[in-house]
Amino acid sequence: MKRYDLRHLKDNFYDRMSAIIKEEGQSGEVLIFLFEIGDFTPIQKSADLVKELGYQLMNSLKFNEVDWTIVVKK
Repeated sequence: MKRYDLRHLKDNFYDRMSAIIKEEGQSGEVLIFLFEIGDFTPIQKSADLVKELGYQLMNSLKFNEVDWTIVVKK
């Protein structure tokens, strides 16, 4: 299990998250991504990205008032 903090990228975290999912971690490994939300648009876009890449979105939850966490199984 690996955790990636993408909050510093604000709304521009999709490319980095995609690269991490494709290039890092072993098959069957769980990856945790933390990112900042303004409205809820990034949540659906990140879920769509995970599905598009062919991986499993295991969980998606609000971490605190401005941060969101998604859990992906590679």
